[in-house]
Amino acid sequence: MTRPLPLIDEPPGGARHLTILYRGPLASCDYDCGYCPFAKRRDTPEQLRADRAALARFAAWVTDAPERVSVLFTPWGEGLVRSWYRRTLAELSHLPHVERIAIQTNLSARPGWTAAADPDTLALWATYHPDQVPYARFVDRCRELRARGVRFSAGIVGLPEHLDAARRLRADLPDDVYLWVNAAEGRTYTDAEAAEWAALDPHFAFSRVPHPSLGVACRTGDTVVSVDGEGTVRRCHFVPDVLGNLYDGSFRAALAPAPACPKRECDCHIGYVHLTSLPLYDVFAGGVLERVPARLTSRGPGGTPTR
Repeated sequence: MTRPLPLIDEPPGGARHLTILYRGPLASCDYDCGYCPFAKRRDTPEQLRADRAALARFAAWVTDAPERVSVLFTPWGEGLVRSWYRRTLAELSHLPHVERIAIQTNLSARPGWTAAADPDTLALWATYHPDQVPYARFVDRCRELRARGVRFSAGIVGLPEHLDAARRLRADLPDDVYLWVNAAEGRTYTDAEAAEWAALDPHFAFSRVPHPSLGVACRTGDTVVSVDGEGTVRRCHFVPDVLGNLYDGSFRAALAPAPACPKRECDCHIGYVHLTSLPLYDVFAGGVLERVPARLTSRGPGGTPTR
């Protein structure tokens, strides 16, 4: 029997639930996307050792955390090609106080490692890059994840040259796999263009334009925080002010209920999903971190519902 899915901000039994966006030193990727500053960047052996040590320290904190925890790994590069990310996700997924353990990935790593994880806790946020990977390979790995019962969403950047690939992907993925579309940074969409993308992603409107956020209450800085490899805690990836440190507990004194955002606008899903002015905790209830809408039901082998 599977565990009921958490609502992220309303944990079972009323116990405090802390959601962490973790981004360590890793800044290398095996892909060469033109819109990414970390494309084909290689970390030195020393940098990789530092990232591995930082992740181990963070994992140890999560293991002994006094509250219920959910974690989304948002590395600048590709984490799952590194053994320590695969192992850490699998190990943390089995902890009873960990509600969700998720990572953003390009799926270049084979999914076999997920067999060591708890599929009720593990989730992946997968991005398809049409000019970086054979189409069949990406789709096959999505199908393998589904067959293994792993929760995931799949998506694409909404560039005009990606539209045909996105349509093909939507046609080939099962209906219960959510296909999201990220608006391309700096791009303005006409209503006709937006309608084409919305036909593939019914929630594209949330990504189409930046959201006014100055003075708007947000869950970041309260039940959601960002943590880097040194354990420095900020309210989110996009606000530089430091709340304290994870490892000495100093961040806790700075947490406040639904603090107002100091930024003029928020244009990234991992940021604006936490704004209280938007209904996204209802839209993605049970799947906020992995970007899986509540109305979708993931199915395992043989079509058996997994939630």
